[in-house]
Amino acid sequence: MSSGSKRIGRERLFCQSSAGGGIATESKSLERVGIGRIMEEAYHQHIVIPAFNVPYLPMIKPIVDTLRGFDCFGLVEVARPDVEKFEAGSFKKVADEFNKYADRNFTRLHQDHIPVIDEDWQEVDWRSLIQEALNLNYDSVMVDGSRLSLKENIKVARTVVDMAHAEGVPVEAELGAVLGHEKGPLPPYEELFSSGRGFTRVDEAKKFVEETKIDWLSVAIGNIHGAIVGVAKDKKKISAKLNIDHLRKLSEAVGIPLVLHGGSGVKQESVLSAIQNGITKINVGTVLRQAYEKNKGDIHLARDTVRKEVEYLIKDYYYIQGSATRLNIRG
Repeated sequence: MSSGSKRIGRERLFCQSSAGGGIATESKSLERVGIGRIMEEAYHQHIVIPAFNVPYLPMIKPIVDTLRGFDCFGLVEVARPDVEKFEAGSFKKVADEFNKYADRNFTRLHQDHIPVIDEDWQEVDWRSLIQEALNLNYDSVMVDGSRLSLKENIKVARTVVDMAHAEGVPVEAELGAVLGHEKGPLPPYEELFSSGRGFTRVDEAKKFVEETKIDWLSVAIGNIHGAIVGVAKDKKKISAKLNIDHLRKLSEAVGIPLVLHGGSGVKQESVLSAIQNGITKINVGTVLRQAYEKNKGDIHLARDTVRKEVEYLIKDYYYIQGSATRLNIRG
Protein backbone atom coordinates (compact mmCIF):
# COMPACT_ATOMS: atom_id res chain seq x y z
CA MET A 1 0.00 0.00 0.00
CA SER A 2 1.37 3.45 -0.86
CA SER A 3 1.93 6.11 1.79
CA GLY A 4 -0.88 8.14 0.22
CA SER A 5 -3.25 5.17 0.47
CA LYS A 6 -2.34 4.77 4.13
CA ARG A 7 -3.23 8.39 4.76
CA ILE A 8 -6.56 8.05 2.99
CA GLY A 9 -7.25 4.88 4.97
CA ARG A 10 -6.66 6.70 8.25
CA GLU A 11 -9.00 9.53 7.23
CA ARG A 12 -11.75 7.10 6.18
CA LEU A 13 -11.39 5.03 9.33
CA PHE A 14 -11.84 8.12 11.44
CA CYS A 15 -14.80 9.43 9.46
CA GLN A 16 -16.61 6.10 9.75
CA SER A 17 -16.16 6.04 13.53
CA SER A 18 -17.32 9.63 14.03
CA ALA A 19 -20.40 9.85 11.85
CA GLY A 20 -22.31 11.48 14.68
CA GLY A 21 -20.01 14.53 14.56
CA GLY A 22 -17.03 15.60 16.61
CA ILE A 23 -13.83 13.73 17.33
CA ALA A 24 -14.36 10.05 18.02
CA THR A 25 -13.63 9.44 21.70
CA GLU A 26 -13.22 5.72 21.16
CA SER A 27 -10.14 6.35 19.03
CA LYS A 28 -7.13 5.10 21.00
CA SER A 29 -4.48 6.75 18.88
CA LEU A 30 -4.12 10.01 17.02
CA GLU A 31 -2.85 7.89 14.15
CA ARG A 32 -6.54 7.26 13.45
CA VAL A 33 -7.44 10.96 13.25
CA GLY A 34 -6.54 13.06 10.22
CA ILE A 35 -5.27 16.59 10.72
CA GLY A 36 -8.16 17.83 8.59
CA ARG A 37 -10.66 16.50 11.13
CA ILE A 38 -8.63 17.83 14.05
CA MET A 39 -8.70 21.29 12.50
CA GLU A 40 -12.46 21.04 11.92
CA GLU A 41 -13.04 20.17 15.56
CA ALA A 42 -10.77 22.99 16.71
CA TYR A 43 -12.69 25.37 14.45
CA HIS A 44 -16.03 24.38 15.96
CA GLN A 45 -14.73 24.54 19.53
CA HIS A 46 -12.81 27.81 19.00
CA ILE A 47 -9.54 26.20 20.08
CA VAL A 48 -6.47 27.52 18.31
CA ILE A 49 -3.78 25.24 16.92
CA PRO A 50 -0.40 26.97 17.02
CA ALA A 51 1.98 26.21 14.16
CA PHE A 52 5.65 26.73 14.94
CA ASN A 53 8.10 27.47 12.14
CA VAL A 54 11.50 25.78 12.38
CA PRO A 55 14.25 27.64 10.48
CA TYR A 56 16.77 25.64 12.56
CA LEU A 57 16.49 21.87 12.99
CA PRO A 58 17.35 21.76 16.72
CA MET A 59 14.18 23.78 17.44
CA ILE A 60 11.99 20.78 16.66
CA LYS A 61 12.70 18.75 19.80
CA PRO A 62 11.82 21.44 22.39
CA ILE A 63 8.64 22.32 20.48
CA VAL A 64 7.43 18.71 20.38
CA ASP A 65 8.46 18.04 23.99
CA THR A 66 6.67 21.14 25.25
CA LEU A 67 3.47 20.35 23.38
CA ARG A 68 3.47 16.88 24.91
CA GLY A 69 4.33 18.20 28.37
CA PHE A 70 1.36 20.56 28.39
CA ASP A 71 -1.13 18.20 26.73
CA CYS A 72 -1.40 20.66 23.84
CA PHE A 73 -1.93 20.00 20.15
CA GLY A 74 0.14 22.02 17.68
CA LEU A 75 1.96 21.83 14.38
CA VAL A 76 5.61 21.90 13.45
CA GLU A 77 5.97 23.63 10.10
CA VAL A 78 8.65 24.67 7.66
CA ALA A 79 8.36 27.24 4.90
CA ARG A 80 10.47 27.71 1.81
CA PRO A 81 12.22 30.77 3.36
CA ASP A 82 13.21 28.58 6.35
CA VAL A 83 15.04 26.36 3.87
CA GLU A 84 16.33 29.02 1.47
CA LYS A 85 17.28 31.85 3.85
CA PHE A 86 18.00 30.08 7.14
CA GLU A 87 19.29 26.65 8.15
CA ALA A 88 16.41 24.20 7.92
CA GLY A 89 18.41 22.54 5.14
CA SER A 90 15.66 20.88 3.17
CA PHE A 91 12.12 19.62 3.55
CA LYS A 92 13.55 16.12 3.88
CA LYS A 93 15.91 17.10 6.70
CA VAL A 94 13.03 18.68 8.58
CA ALA A 95 10.88 15.58 8.08
CA ASP A 96 13.69 13.30 9.25
CA GLU A 97 14.31 15.41 12.36
CA PHE A 98 10.60 15.69 13.11
CA ASN A 99 10.14 11.93 12.86
CA LYS A 100 12.82 11.39 15.53
CA TYR A 101 10.71 13.13 18.16
CA ALA A 102 7.14 13.36 16.88
CA ASP A 103 4.26 12.17 19.04
CA ARG A 104 1.20 12.22 16.82
CA ASN A 105 -1.04 12.56 19.87
CA PHE A 106 0.19 16.14 20.04
CA THR A 107 1.67 17.25 16.75
CA ARG A 108 1.86 16.92 12.96
CA LEU A 109 4.15 18.25 10.24
CA HIS A 110 2.98 21.03 7.92
CA GLN A 111 4.64 22.40 4.79
CA ASP A 112 4.18 26.15 5.11
CA HIS A 113 4.38 28.93 2.47
CA ILE A 114 5.27 27.49 -0.88
CA PRO A 115 4.99 30.64 -2.99
CA VAL A 116 4.22 30.79 -6.68
CA ILE A 117 6.02 34.14 -6.78
CA ASP A 118 8.41 34.59 -3.85
CA GLU A 119 9.29 37.61 -1.71
CA ASP A 120 11.98 38.57 -4.24
CA TRP A 121 9.38 38.42 -7.05
CA GLN A 122 10.98 35.35 -8.59
CA GLU A 123 8.95 32.46 -10.02
CA VAL A 124 9.09 29.29 -7.91
CA ASP A 125 8.76 25.66 -8.99
CA TRP A 126 5.88 25.28 -6.55
CA ARG A 127 4.52 22.08 -8.03
CA SER A 128 7.70 20.09 -7.39
CA LEU A 129 8.05 21.44 -3.83
CA ILE A 130 4.48 20.48 -2.97
CA GLN A 131 5.01 17.04 -4.49
CA GLU A 132 8.20 16.63 -2.48
CA ALA A 133 6.27 17.23 0.74
CA LEU A 134 3.59 14.76 -0.28
CA ASN A 135 6.27 12.15 -1.03
CA LEU A 136 7.79 12.80 2.41
CA ASN A 137 4.41 12.24 4.13
CA TYR A 138 3.90 15.79 5.34
CA ASP A 139 0.48 15.91 6.96
CA SER A 140 -0.67 19.12 5.25
CA VAL A 141 0.66 21.60 2.70
CA MET A 142 0.29 25.26 1.83
CA VAL A 143 0.52 27.05 -1.50
CA ASP A 144 0.79 30.83 -1.55
CA GLY A 145 -0.51 32.42 -4.72
CA SER A 146 -1.27 35.74 -3.05
CA ARG A 147 0.99 37.64 -5.47
CA LEU A 148 -1.07 36.36 -8.41
CA SER A 149 -4.35 37.64 -9.79
CA LEU A 150 -7.44 36.10 -8.23
CA LYS A 151 -8.02 34.00 -11.35
CA GLU A 152 -4.47 32.62 -11.37
CA ASN A 153 -4.46 32.09 -7.59
CA ILE A 154 -7.64 30.00 -7.92
CA LYS A 155 -6.11 27.97 -10.76
CA VAL A 156 -2.93 27.16 -8.82
CA ALA A 157 -4.76 26.38 -5.56
CA ARG A 158 -7.15 24.04 -7.37
CA THR A 159 -4.17 22.21 -8.88
CA VAL A 160 -2.62 21.74 -5.45
CA VAL A 161 -5.95 20.55 -4.03
CA ASP A 162 -6.13 17.92 -6.75
CA MET A 163 -2.57 16.80 -5.99
CA ALA A 164 -2.92 16.73 -2.21
CA HIS A 165 -6.46 15.45 -1.77
CA ALA A 166 -5.55 12.45 -3.91
CA GLU A 167 -3.09 11.63 -1.10
CA GLY A 168 -5.53 12.41 1.72
CA VAL A 169 -3.69 15.62 2.61
CA PRO A 170 -5.42 18.94 3.48
CA VAL A 171 -4.44 22.15 1.69
CA GLU A 172 -4.00 25.69 2.99
CA ALA A 173 -3.90 28.64 0.61
CA GLU A 174 -3.62 32.41 1.02
CA LEU A 175 -5.76 35.25 -0.24
CA GLY A 176 -4.90 38.87 0.41
CA ALA A 177 -1.46 40.27 1.14
CA VAL A 178 0.22 39.50 4.47
CA LEU A 179 3.14 41.87 4.10
CA GLY A 180 6.55 41.83 5.78
CA HIS A 181 8.76 39.37 3.89
CA GLU A 182 9.48 41.74 1.01
CA LYS A 183 12.72 43.71 0.77
CA GLY A 184 12.69 47.27 2.06
CA PRO A 185 10.78 48.92 4.92
CA LEU A 186 7.04 48.64 5.31
CA PRO A 187 4.87 51.76 5.20
CA PRO A 188 3.80 52.94 8.67
CA TYR A 189 1.74 50.17 10.25
CA GLU A 190 -1.17 52.40 11.29
CA GLU A 191 -1.43 53.59 7.68
CA LEU A 192 -1.57 49.99 6.48
CA PHE A 193 -4.19 49.02 9.03
CA SER A 194 -6.48 52.02 8.63
CA SER A 195 -6.41 51.78 4.82
CA GLY A 196 -7.06 48.04 4.83
CA ARG A 197 -4.27 47.64 2.29
CA GLY A 198 -3.91 44.00 1.32
CA PHE A 199 -6.87 42.84 3.45
CA THR A 200 -8.62 39.73 2.16
CA ARG A 201 -11.84 40.72 0.40
CA VAL A 202 -14.97 38.92 1.58
CA ASP A 203 -16.46 38.40 -1.88
CA GLU A 204 -13.17 37.09 -3.26
CA ALA A 205 -12.72 34.76 -0.28
CA LYS A 206 -16.12 33.19 -0.84
CA LYS A 207 -15.42 32.68 -4.54
CA PHE A 208 -11.91 31.36 -3.84
CA VAL A 209 -13.03 28.73 -1.33
CA GLU A 210 -15.98 27.60 -3.43
CA GLU A 211 -13.92 27.18 -6.59
CA THR A 212 -10.75 25.66 -5.11
CA LYS A 213 -12.18 23.41 -2.36
CA ILE A 214 -9.22 24.27 -0.12
CA ASP A 215 -9.41 23.16 3.51
CA TRP A 216 -7.96 26.21 5.29
CA LEU A 217 -7.64 29.83 4.21
CA SER A 218 -4.87 32.20 5.30
CA VAL A 219 -6.29 35.72 5.56
CA ALA A 220 -4.96 39.26 5.84
CA ILE A 221 -6.77 41.30 8.51
CA GLY A 222 -3.96 43.50 9.88
CA ASN A 223 -1.40 40.77 10.53
CA ILE A 224 2.10 41.08 9.09
CA HIS A 225 5.08 38.79 8.72
CA GLY A 226 8.32 39.38 10.57
CA ALA A 227 11.17 40.47 8.31
CA ILE A 228 13.42 37.70 7.00
CA VAL A 229 15.94 39.87 5.14
CA GLY A 230 18.13 42.84 6.08
CA VAL A 231 18.77 44.33 9.50
CA ALA A 232 15.05 44.33 10.34
CA LYS A 233 15.07 40.53 10.72
CA ASP A 234 16.86 40.93 14.05
CA LYS A 235 14.69 43.74 15.39
CA LYS A 236 11.58 43.43 17.51
CA LYS A 237 8.57 42.90 15.32
CA ILE A 238 5.86 45.54 14.96
CA SER A 239 3.00 45.01 17.40
CA ALA A 240 0.07 44.33 15.10
CA LYS A 241 -3.66 44.37 15.74
CA LEU A 242 -6.50 42.66 13.89
CA ASN A 243 -9.73 43.88 12.32
CA ILE A 244 -12.13 41.52 14.05
CA ASP A 245 -15.24 42.83 12.30
CA HIS A 246 -13.65 42.06 8.94
CA LEU A 247 -12.55 38.64 10.18
CA ARG A 248 -16.09 37.84 11.31
CA LYS A 249 -17.43 38.64 7.85
CA LEU A 250 -14.78 36.44 6.22
CA SER A 251 -15.56 33.54 8.54
CA GLU A 252 -19.29 33.78 7.88
CA ALA A 253 -18.66 33.87 4.12
CA VAL A 254 -16.36 30.83 3.86
CA GLY A 255 -17.24 28.55 6.79
CA ILE A 256 -13.83 26.84 6.98
CA PRO A 257 -10.88 27.16 9.40
CA LEU A 258 -9.01 30.42 8.90
CA VAL A 259 -5.28 30.87 9.40
CA LEU A 260 -3.37 33.82 10.83
CA HIS A 261 0.14 34.20 9.47
CA GLY A 262 2.53 36.52 11.23
CA GLY A 263 1.26 35.50 14.65
CA SER A 264 4.27 36.74 16.61
CA GLY A 265 3.73 40.09 18.27
CA VAL A 266 0.00 40.45 17.66
CA LYS A 267 -1.76 42.08 20.60
CA GLN A 268 -3.14 39.37 22.87
CA GLU A 269 -6.66 40.78 23.03
CA SER A 270 -6.80 40.75 19.23
CA VAL A 271 -5.59 37.16 19.10
CA LEU A 272 -8.07 35.86 21.65
CA SER A 273 -10.93 37.64 19.90
CA ALA A 274 -9.78 36.29 16.53
CA ILE A 275 -9.87 32.73 17.86
CA GLN A 276 -13.52 33.22 18.78
CA ASN A 277 -14.24 34.49 15.28
CA GLY A 278 -12.80 31.87 12.97
CA ILE A 279 -9.02 31.79 13.37
CA THR A 280 -8.09 28.16 13.99
CA LYS A 281 -4.38 28.04 13.14
CA ILE A 282 -1.82 30.69 14.06
CA ASN A 283 1.69 30.65 12.62
CA VAL A 284 4.49 31.58 15.02
CA GLY A 285 7.89 32.28 13.54
CA THR A 286 9.76 35.45 14.44
CA VAL A 287 9.63 35.20 18.22
CA LEU A 288 10.95 31.61 18.24
CA ARG A 289 13.59 32.24 15.60
CA GLN A 290 14.98 35.25 17.41
CA ALA A 291 14.93 33.40 20.75
CA TYR A 292 16.94 30.56 19.20
CA GLU A 293 19.40 32.87 17.43
CA LYS A 294 20.26 34.74 20.64
CA ASN A 295 21.82 31.55 22.01
CA LYS A 296 22.69 29.80 18.77
CA GLY A 297 26.25 29.01 19.88
CA ASP A 298 24.98 26.81 22.72
CA ILE A 299 22.45 24.30 21.43
CA HIS A 300 21.26 23.32 24.91
CA LEU A 301 20.66 26.93 25.92
CA ALA A 302 19.08 27.75 22.55
CA ARG A 303 16.69 24.82 22.87
CA ASP A 304 15.79 25.81 26.42
CA THR A 305 15.02 29.35 25.27
CA VAL A 306 12.69 27.98 22.58
CA ARG A 307 11.04 25.70 25.13
CA LYS A 308 10.33 28.65 27.43
CA GLU A 309 8.82 30.69 24.59
CA VAL A 310 6.55 27.83 23.53
CA GLU A 311 5.54 27.23 27.16
CA TYR A 312 4.62 30.91 27.54
CA LEU A 313 2.53 30.88 24.38
CA ILE A 314 0.65 27.73 25.42
CA LYS A 315 -0.03 28.73 29.04
CA ASP A 316 -0.17 32.50 29.16
CA TYR A 317 -0.88 33.80 25.66
CA TYR A 318 -3.28 31.40 23.92
CA TYR A 319 -4.48 29.60 27.09
CA ILE A 320 -4.47 26.21 25.37
CA GLN A 321 -2.85 23.98 27.97
CA GLY A 322 -4.76 20.70 27.79
CA SER A 323 -6.13 21.36 24.31
CA ALA A 324 -5.32 17.82 23.15
CA THR A 325 -7.73 16.45 25.74
CA ARG A 326 -10.30 19.16 25.12
CA LEU A 327 -10.33 18.23 21.45
CA ASN A 328 -10.93 14.58 22.46
CA ILE A 329 -8.30 13.54 19.96
CA ARG A 330 -7.01 10.86 22.26
CA GLY A 331 -8.98 8.03 23.75
